[in-house]
Amino acid sequence: MLGALIVTGGSRGIGAAIAKLAAARGYAVVVNFAKDRDAAETVVREIGGESIAIQGDVAEEQDVIRMFDESERRLGQVAALVNNAGITGGFARVEEIDARRTDEMLRINILGTMLCSREAVRRMSTKNGSEGGAIVNISSLAARTGGSGEWVHYAASKGAIDTFTIGLAREVAAEGIRVNAVAPGLIETGIHAANGRPERLANLAPSIPMRRAGTAEEVAEAVLWLLSPAASYVTGSIVEVGGGR
Repeated sequence: MLGALIVTGGSRGIGAAIAKLAAARGYAVVVNFAKDRDAAETVVREIGGESIAIQGDVAEEQDVIRMFDESERRLGQVAALVNNAGITGGFARVEEIDARRTDEMLRINILGTMLCSREAVRRMSTKNGSEGGAIVNISSLAARTGGSGEWVHYAASKGAIDTFTIGLAREVAAEGIRVNAVAPGLIETGIHAANGRPERLANLAPSIPMRRAGTAEEVAEAVLWLLSPAASYVTGSIVEVGGGR
């Protein structure tokens, strides 16, 4: 067993794919969820073995602390973290964005990643007597393309994740912790339909050099590589999984 891995937002989409692949590769997996316990428990049942579901809103400090404490109590030392939890804030031009929804998005996408990373560093750092570990943040190609006409606000939140990834990686590189990000492009998940555009995949696929959307499993493979010893000299990197877009 490789130790405990916390996957935030692990009950569906990319998060669920990461949780399943990580379990197959030997991790004890914490499937974090905010609201949908049934979906998280379904992932845990599919994984089998040493995996658990833990509720927690990553934007709430006490929830994050409780999640890490419970994980350590039930599965032992946290060896890895994937900051996957996030929302888009809805499709909208900047002139149309809703302040309340945007604030919620920024809290989950940015503050949530920072809080979870803080707790991971406290528990992983060799400076604190631990054995090190790895963190992978889920960014987006939108951080580079800008998301114009759809979700510039969401793209900006992922730009912050890229900056945070680079900064934290350099901060803890000598403490046994590697920090990287994976930036998915157009991926086949329910996020498009959930935001009111089920046709988005079909419309955008022709614009991608590989002429197709990616899968959550393809993103998961990149994440597990970054967590693995095969990426032992990789930190502060942002790996794009976008079909050449």
